[in-house]
Amino acid sequence: MELRHLRYFVAVAEALNFTKAAARLRVAQPALSRQVSDLEDELGVDLFKRSSHGVKLTEEGQFFFAEASEILKRANESVLKVRAIARGEMGELQVGYLPPLDLHILPRALAEFHKVSPGVKVTLHDLGTDELCEELRNGMLHLALMMQPSEALSAGIDFNEIGRYPFFVAMAAGHPLLRQREIPVGSLAKQPLVVLSRRRNSEYHRILQQVFAPGWPNIATECDSINSLITEVEIGKAVAVVSEVFKEAIGKRLSYRKLTGTTVAMHVGIARAKNGEPHPAVEKLCAAMRGGRGRGR
Repeated sequence: MELRHLRYFVAVAEALNFTKAAARLRVAQPALSRQVSDLEDELGVDLFKRSSHGVKLTEEGQFFFAEASEILKRANESVLKVRAIARGEMGELQVGYLPPLDLHILPRALAEFHKVSPGVKVTLHDLGTDELCEELRNGMLHLALMMQPSEALSAGIDFNEIGRYPFFVAMAAGHPLLRQREIPVGSLAKQPLVVLSRRRNSEYHRILQQVFAPGWPNIATECDSINSLITEVEIGKAVAVVSEVFKEAIGKRLSYRKLTGTTVAMHVGIARAKNGEPHPAVEKLCAAMRGGRGRGR
């Protein structure tokens, strides 16, 4: 039994006339009659009562008509869905991100993406840089919005830069450093710093070392999340070196001053596994991310 047999049977059941059904299907009537007879032989039942006045569905035929119609409907829906997936209009994307990019770039990017691909579900994963690279390589993520990984960490990963952001010093309101309009790196040499944990964010520590080179940052506290870092800074005993992305995303909860004396910037971009399976919706989301990157240089 093939879908062709079901289509022929349903056409006759709807028209209750082999001639009209053959015309609708654009097949010869003898061929249509033979296909329906083959179907009845395979099922072992009569689907139609045939007479000189026409045909009628048997009780078995009425039941099979409802079932066959549903099967054909599901088959047609499956074809439409498969084609929609091929066009990037349906499916599910696993997307990783490094906070606070979820507050700065992702909202605008996802809003734009859902305008063109409303049938695609995007599942977001909040991870550190090291974890993002690992999940990309093992195929758990389709793409990640993150800072540029080092050469050692980026093995098997393609990174497309979408913006560069300078660094600022984040501090609590009333902190003595706020008296300065800009803060040279040298002024932070002995200043206690709050940083993200090295375990999840080795790249952040690598960049921090570049910012302070040839000196060394005075790390006082390591935090597991952006929220805990903000809380530590708000206490007022330490400051944090953060990118412009952080400043724009977090806003007035903290106070900021431009960090000078360094040309190091945070490179933000889209990372994908080099051997990853192509997904039509990925390119659309990447385009939306590039368009929603904000004021990065």
